[in-house]
Formats: sequence, C-alpha cells, structure tokens
Amino acid sequence: MKKSTILFLVIFILGYIGYKVYQMPKFKAGEDVPNFTTTLLNGEQFSLSDLKGNYVLLDFWGSWCGPCRKENKDLVSLYQKHKDKNFEIVSVAIETRKESAIKAIKKDKLDWDKHIVLLDRFKSDIAKQFGVREIPTKYLIGPNGNILSVNESFLALDSFLSNTLN
Repeated sequence: MKKSTILFLVIFILGYIGYKVYQMPKFKAGEDVPNFTTTLLNGEQFSLSDLKGNYVLLDFWGSWCGPCRKENKDLVSLYQKHKDKNFEIVSVAIETRKESAIKAIKKDKLDWDKHIVLLDRFKSDIAKQFGVREIPTKYLIGPNGNILSVNESFLALDSFLSNTLN
C-alpha cells in the first residue's frame, strides 16, 4: 500500500473514533444526575429533583428522529407496565417547532405528563448539561438521584424494573 493510502486510513479511523467519543453521553452509570428546573409542556414548573424517590427514565428524543419515533412504542409499553410502581418518564424533545413535538406526542400516545420541549435543539441548556449530541439518548435514574444506566435496551430496562419494582 502507498503511504498516502495508509495516512488516509489512519486519519479516517482517528476521525471516526473522535466522532464516536464526541457523540457519547456526558454521564455514566454510577454518577449523580444533575438537577435542572424548567417549564413542562403543560405549563407547570418542574425540577428533576421533584422525582427523587422514584425510578426515572430521562428520554431525549425528537419528532423528526426516525429511531426515536420507532422506540416510542416500546417506551409506551414500558410506562404502561411500570407507571404505578414508582416509575416516571421525563421526555425531552429536541425540536425547532413546539407544534411538531405536540403532534408526535399525541400520535405516539406518550400519555405521561412530564414533557419538555427544547426549541434550540442540541444548543439548549438541558441538552448541553447532559452532553446530548445525538438522539435517542436515555438515562435511567435511581431513587437516590444516581444514574443507573445510559442508553440501555428496552428489554434490559424492563427486566431491571420488573425485578426491582415487584
């Protein structure tokens, strides 16, 4: 192989690794979750710390995100199964138009009441605070405010919640 081809491959691989590291969420399992205060879609004031004592799935998603919309079916099932057992979902929509989020919430039947819409997408304070650079991004938070998992599969989340909450 030519030196130029090898150099190109090395630069490409390093760029790819750098991109993947950049895309990783800011926090890892075991860390304390940072608090934030904001206004919910329904107009109520909300602080993440209000849910202390519950298991909370903090779900960053977008109405324009195909993988997010596909996952919403599993999210609804997870919520329906565990909502009466100290489990809450906080949806954080990364958007440019509030109406798009509202339409997707209705269409996908996201029937919990903790919806946040961030209209400046990834530049919003909450997205930056959690290092969200791609969606979907999910944090499972324990009753003491510590992060239990990041971007866990729905099967693993359901198994954990079933074993823990029953």
